Amino acid sequence: MAGVSTNAIALVLVTLLSVLVTSVRSAANYDTAAARSYNSGWLPAKATWYGAPTGAGPMDNGGACGFKNVNKCPFSSMTSCGNEPLFDGGAGCGSCYEIRCIAANNPSCSGQPRTVVITDMNYYPVARYHFDLSGTAFGAMAKYGLNDKLRHAGIIDMQFRRVRCNFPGMKVTFHVQHGSNPNYLAVLVEYANVDGTVVRMELMQTRNGRPTGSWEPMRRSWGSIWRMDTSRPLQGPFSMRITSDSGKTLVANNVIPAYWRPDKAYWSNVQFY
Repeated sequence: MAGVSTNAIALVLVTLLSVLVTSVRSAANYDTAAARSYNSGWLPAKATWYGAPTGAGPMDNGGACGFKNVNKCPFSSMTSCGNEPLFDGGAGCGSCYEIRCIAANNPSCSGQPRTVVITDMNYYPVARYHFDLSGTAFGAMAKYGLNDKLRHAGIIDMQFRRVRCNFPGMKVTFHVQHGSNPNYLAVLVEYANVDGTVVRMELMQTRNGRPTGSWEPMRRSWGSIWRMDTSRPLQGPFSMRITSDSGKTLVANNVIPAYWRPDKAYWSNVQFY
């Protein structure tokens, strides 16, 4: 690094270390069980926002959960990054929260609750619980006509509580990911009602025209994407069994056909209620 003094490099390293230590301390001071419980009531948090002022957050309308087109129904840009007690290593992907800010937090706040879905990871929390919201979701907490004024605050105190997801008219969808092949199958789970989350996913193959009768566990690849790697080629149609974080189980029989293709979503006829 020609032309850069040793002292300057040391100062940069010290600054980076300070940021890292602050983030680690902040991230360690939380209660995942309280954040994910339906019975905790309103909890305090910090809110920031990112992306376009009236956008869905990420430029690609995705996020660390793997969900796609979060700017469209049913997410409709009402999305958020969550720090670890909310994202929970991907297990929190798809969970729904009511958020609100009140006039005591900021004069532009309406106090009316709005519902957001966790679709992304907040890597640099500034508080015990930190929602890094889409611009749309942040502005939605404002009084009528004051959306931009609230967004100009940048960071505010807010409250949140977990609620059950409700995606009217939607069924659970299994989106086979790019790069999948007979020896590697990666599947994104979307639009689960109630808990919104998937903490376990299993696959049943079909061999010689008949279901094997054996549920094979998949493992979380990242976010809400689950994968199976095998030396023996997988044979469809595939039935999928998913479990939510409250222990509810759902089976989608033969939802992924024998001649499945990567980059294609397969809609089931089942949903959590």
